[in-house]
Amino acid sequence: MRRALVLIAMFGLTAPAHADVTHRLSSSIQLNVNSAATQATRIGSSYSVSGSGVDTTDGTTANTISAGTITSGVYAPGTISATQDTPGAAFSYSATYTQADAVPTSAVSVGDVANFGSMTSNAAGTAGDLAGTITTAGAMTLTAGGAGTQATGQFVTELTVD
Repeated sequence: MRRALVLIAMFGLTAPAHADVTHRLSSSIQLNVNSAATQATRIGSSYSVSGSGVDTTDGTTANTISAGTITSGVYAPGTISATQDTPGAAFSYSATYTQADAVPTSAVSVGDVANFGSMTSNAAGTAGDLAGTITTAGAMTLTAGGAGTQATGQFVTELTVD
């Protein structure tokens, strides 16, 4: 009997174990169908004239460059001619022009190509057979949809011991 009391006393003196264990399981499925989108960047006009040893004119006044005209948001430079200052002497002359995209009169429909120099247009996605399921056992099934869709499945397990 004495041995039993000693054994019970020894168990009573020991500290209990303090260990926190956390276990988490989570599953998720995300299904996306893209919307229609159009992105356009209008290119503007640019005009540059440079030179040395030449006189420029728009035909009305010597050493004058035409202001040109703007129609539908597009700059059109006037006719410029260059005359050499000293015949037979060295000279250089350069003129560059980039025509702008015209200002549109109405919005662009998806899939249409408008009068812009830089444009991207995407049609809307179609769900089709797009689907996703998670069973109570954690089994995940993803079914591909039509164009412009995405299906993403995720299973996360977390174990924390403190």
